[in-house]
Amino acid sequence: MTQAIKFWAVVPAAGVGKRMQSDRPKQYLELAGKTVIEQTLTRLLDAEVFSAIAVAISVEDPYWPELELSRHPQVLTAPGGKERADSVLSALKSLQDRANHDDWVLVHDAARPCITSEDIHKLIATLADDEVGGILALSSHDTLKDVQDNAIVGTLDRRHIWRALTPQMFRYGMLKVALTEAEGNPMITDEASALELKGLKPKIVEGRPDNLKITRPEDLALATFYLEQQAAR
Repeated sequence: MTQAIKFWAVVPAAGVGKRMQSDRPKQYLELAGKTVIEQTLTRLLDAEVFSAIAVAISVEDPYWPELELSRHPQVLTAPGGKERADSVLSALKSLQDRANHDDWVLVHDAARPCITSEDIHKLIATLADDEVGGILALSSHDTLKDVQDNAIVGTLDRRHIWRALTPQMFRYGMLKVALTEAEGNPMITDEASALELKGLKPKIVEGRPDNLKITRPEDLALATFYLEQQAAR
């Protein structure tokens, strides 16, 4: 009998967010009455598709244990790593006694609290029968320049340029192998790049422009606005 395919979420949350110029990692800054990571995890739980969410947290993190969501029955804690890929791989290993090789894993940034259930379900529905998987992304509307030493050396064809978002959705076994083989490679800045390194071609699924990643202080105000707009729909 074939086992039913399950969906798992992985949230790498071991970063320190230096560009936020704050006294704490950006995932613990206040956003609309909660911390950023609480907003993010609430959105993932609200999608009602995940068997569990594995959150990779720095072992020296004093904030995570204080959050009630850290004790949610569907939320698992895994040790975070130095780089994003290390944290994702650690979270995948924490699921190895639960997840099957062909299950789907959706990796989502802790600092993307405006993700919608609609986009999560759209990603799953689009890629459910795909052999590789893929990512949410946005096409570029800006003119993009290739720059070296603060001088423009060329203009990129924006018709072929997409901004990678999250979640990024891949088979559990395939992603675990790809990240293990790519360990320590500085070119692996997201999950798709690990699959690309193996010669695979992840798909693009167009996401929403309000799926903002909080990186700089001004992003908090914008994220607050997006959450208010989404709640008013």
